[in-house]
Amino acid sequence: MALALVPQPPLDAWLAELDAQIARAPNFFQGRPVVLDVTFLPRIDPDLALLAEKFAGRRIRLLGIEGAEAGFVPPAAWNWPPILSGGRPVGVSEVPEEKPAPESTSLVREDNVRSGQSVSFPKGDVTVIGSVASGAEVIAGGSIHIYGSLRGRAIAGIMGDAKARIFCRKLEAELIAIDGLYKTADDMPANVRGKAAMISLDGDKIVIAPQGTN
Repeated sequence: MALALVPQPPLDAWLAELDAQIARAPNFFQGRPVVLDVTFLPRIDPDLALLAEKFAGRRIRLLGIEGAEAGFVPPAAWNWPPILSGGRPVGVSEVPEEKPAPESTSLVREDNVRSGQSVSFPKGDVTVIGSVASGAEVIAGGSIHIYGSLRGRAIAGIMGDAKARIFCRKLEAELIAIDGLYKTADDMPANVRGKAAMISLDGDKIVIAPQGTN
């Protein structure tokens, strides 16, 4: 399978359109064979001899030529593969625009966060499939989910998300914070220590709610 480019005079205008398509989709022609359809090009045109150089400069790999009349002989300066027959041309206007990959809104850490380590993800939620040791910290723009024990610091909603929450299987944190409000270990009620918990905001207060039993 090969793509077919169908240039039309004036070539300068057609090449400008091609450059605009390449700017929108820089990798579209990378590694793809291309056939040049000369159906609409005049038999004698001083610009034809320059096409090989212009395509090479755009990193377009030409497989051959099609759409030529019988006896058509390309300029010697082209030095391209043989004239082909058949195929379905694809005009430049059909080159799709490349869309950037969507940014991830969550970060998953599949091991423990050890003492002295810091995991930070301002763009969204952080999930730790493990524990957070004393002296470690997890920072998130959204919510934080800890599947094990939370002994270090968990700081959620750092981008102003008052709806962010902190979940953990065992609450033994040194500090918890959401949207700039925080509690230290000394401020946490004894009845939630060592238990699964959900931490959220209620106005300007941090609420720690036990979640089941261990």
